[in-house]
Amino acid sequence: MAAIELPPSQTTRWRAVARVLRSPFDSLGCILLPAPCALCGSPLPQLSYVPICDLCWTEFPLQTGPVCACCGDALGSLPPSSGAELCRPCRMAPPAFVRAVSYGIYQGRMREAVHALKYDRLHAVSAGLGRMLAQAIAQLAGEAPKEMLVIPVPLHRSKYAQRGFNQSRSLARAALKSLGKSHPSWRLTLASSTLLRQRATETQAGLTPRQRRINLRGAFAVSDPARVASRHVLVIDDILTTGATARAAARALVEAGAASVWVATLARAQRADGIRPFYEDLEEEAPLAGALPVAESHAAGSSTIGPTMPAF
Repeated sequence: MAAIELPPSQTTRWRAVARVLRSPFDSLGCILLPAPCALCGSPLPQLSYVPICDLCWTEFPLQTGPVCACCGDALGSLPPSSGAELCRPCRMAPPAFVRAVSYGIYQGRMREAVHALKYDRLHAVSAGLGRMLAQAIAQLAGEAPKEMLVIPVPLHRSKYAQRGFNQSRSLARAALKSLGKSHPSWRLTLASSTLLRQRATETQAGLTPRQRRINLRGAFAVSDPARVASRHVLVIDDILTTGATARAAARALVEAGAASVWVATLARAQRADGIRPFYEDLEEEAPLAGALPVAESHAAGSSTIGPTMPAF
C-alpha cells in the first residue's frame, strides 16, 4: 500500500503535533528513568540514545588562529616561513603526508567525549563525533584528490581484543555517512583492513616525541600493497598529538606505493598542553632517518571527491 503524501503545510502541522505529544512522554520518561549527561552530569531534559546534553555539544573547543599548513599545529608566535606557513618540525623533518586537518582541540568537552567513546565504550557518541570529523575532512575540499581510500589507524590485535572495537574505524564510518549527505559527489572508500599494526606498541601517553617515534618504528605495514599503489589515501585517527602515529602510518603507505597521503583527526593536541615540541628532539639527534619529503599535492579540479563507496 502506497504511503499517503501530505501537502507541506499539513506535514508541518503533523510534525508540530508529534512534538507536542512526544514532549510529555519524554518528560515522564526522564522522571521515571533519570539519566545524567555523560560529560557534565546534568540531568538530560529528554530521552535520548546519545547521553550528551545539547549544551555540551556546543562546548567543544575549536582551533583558532594560524596553524601549520602541513600538520595543523598552532603556530602561535612562531615566525612564518617563506611561502606557506609551516611549523618548525615540518620544516626540519617534512612528514610523508601532504596535510593533516582536525575539527577541534583535545581539551575540555572534546577530551571527555573521546574518553567516553574510547574507554567507557559509549558507542552512541560516535555519530556526533563522526559529524565533527566530517567537517574536518571537508577542509580538504578543493585541495585533496577527487577519489581516496579511507584508512582508519589500526589497533594491534591484542589491543583490539582488550577494547573490543577500533574507535578510529567507528569515527571513520560515521564521518563517511555524514559526508555522503553533505558532499554526495565525493568518492571515499573505507578500507579498514589495508593498514596493519604488525606489533604491539606501548601507549603513546607520557612519551616524548622521540620515544613516540621509536615506539612506532616499523609498527605499520600494508596488507596488500597493490591495493594502495598509485592511490590517494586519507588516514583517519581520533587524536593527533605530536604526529608520530600519522607520520609512521603515512610513511608505510607511501613506501607501499600510495600516490599521496592525507590525514584527518577529530582532535588536535596543542603544545600549550605540556607536549614537548617535536623539534627539540630533532635538534638532539641527527635528522630523522628515512624521513620522506612531503608528498606532492595533487590539485583537485573540483571541490568534491565522490559518493561514498561500499565499505569492505
